Amino acid sequence: MQIMLNDIKKSFKVYRRPEGKWGLLRGAVMRNVEKVEALAGIGFAIDEGELVGYIGPNGAGKSTTVKIMSGILTPDSGECRIMGRTPWKERSAHVAQIGVVFGQRSQLFWDVPVADSYDVLKEMYGIPAAEYRARLSQLAEVLGVDELLRIPVRQLSLGQRMRCELAAALLHRPRILFLDEPTIGLDAVSKLAIRKFLKEENRRNGVTMVLTTHDMDDMEALCQRVMVIGRGRLLYDGNLSGLQERYAPEVVMKVNTDEMIAAMYNDLSLV
Repeated sequence: MQIMLNDIKKSFKVYRRPEGKWGLLRGAVMRNVEKVEALAGIGFAIDEGELVGYIGPNGAGKSTTVKIMSGILTPDSGECRIMGRTPWKERSAHVAQIGVVFGQRSQLFWDVPVADSYDVLKEMYGIPAAEYRARLSQLAEVLGVDELLRIPVRQLSLGQRMRCELAAALLHRPRILFLDEPTIGLDAVSKLAIRKFLKEENRRNGVTMVLTTHDMDDMEALCQRVMVIGRGRLLYDGNLSGLQERYAPEVVMKVNTDEMIAAMYNDLSLV
């Protein structure tokens, strides 16, 4: 198994201001502390080359799981092994083999041309110059970002930026790619381009991909396997057709509609 999680638990402390008329003043000296359980014993295994969808309502624990697998967060307990390593204990070796794309956060420098960010990544990952030029040329052509390389990131549209983000995540040829809502807010043309690229990268180079999304079209187009999380627990692990039969049997011929995901999220709210 390339990715293995066993009984992963993670909670966070949330500070809440006292309610009432004088809540703001009392909150300056006293805050209520609440423990929120993000993951309540998640466990699964993923083989090399799989393209897996990881879905659930907002606050279900999807991003927390991705951040633990990426080495950004340390769980409270449980075991996580990625390519034989514990991500948060062997972070330098781990990040050299993974790529991460967060749809609502950027790894590119905001005020400089895209190519400058790529040059920094080249040095960070120690990519040989010839290999870097060849890989950048390949990615720029396939993703259509040739004409964007000299433009500051802040001047790009969201769709343009996401294509540049994907190129950045794949420059060092990672074996695993974590994608946290990579098509959020994109227009139909940009979504189709990114889906096509991801599918081809998985097929041609065998890159393992874990995709979190609320977009069922993304799931149908890309994912061979779907995992559903609700309130920090894994509730389903199987193919998309099985998920559809469970939550929306009346829309068998309309997988790309929102009925199934709405029905599923309504059920998860009762978990």
